[in-house]
Amino acid sequence: MDDSVQAEVMMNFLVSEDLSFRIPVELRYESDDPYAVRLTFHLPGDAPVTWAFGRELLIDGVGRPCGVGDVRIEPTDPDLLDEALIKLQVGAEQALFRVGIPPLLAFLDRTDRLVPLGQERALADFEAHLDETLDRILAEEQNAG
Repeated sequence: MDDSVQAEVMMNFLVSEDLSFRIPVELRYESDDPYAVRLTFHLPGDAPVTWAFGRELLIDGVGRPCGVGDVRIEPTDPDLLDEALIKLQVGAEQALFRVGIPPLLAFLDRTDRLVPLGQERALADFEAHLDETLDRILAEEQNAG
């Protein structure tokens, strides 16, 4: 199975309190890696940068502060749930992005239709069993021929 969900959203890259600019960010979810989402940032003048993290972190982060370490997500106003902040950090370097929650929810809804939340393990097990079965069939055909 090689199904995926993609979306492009505009995010504000918050350079400082006084400086931000809008950038396109590609969101991607693939059923062959059912626990992760990928965000590819297209920063002006730089090569695209991709971050992968848990789909569940993105789901939880649109409603409440979530994340420890390199990726943190939280709504800007828990009462309104209109925008979220995504903070990415590597060592002392960090980048902060603001994004509308509705496009994230639309993307997450599409991922849930592809692989329902909580069904990731079943899909991963199915893929492993399918690969094993196909390998066995191919080996049997080669031995028979």
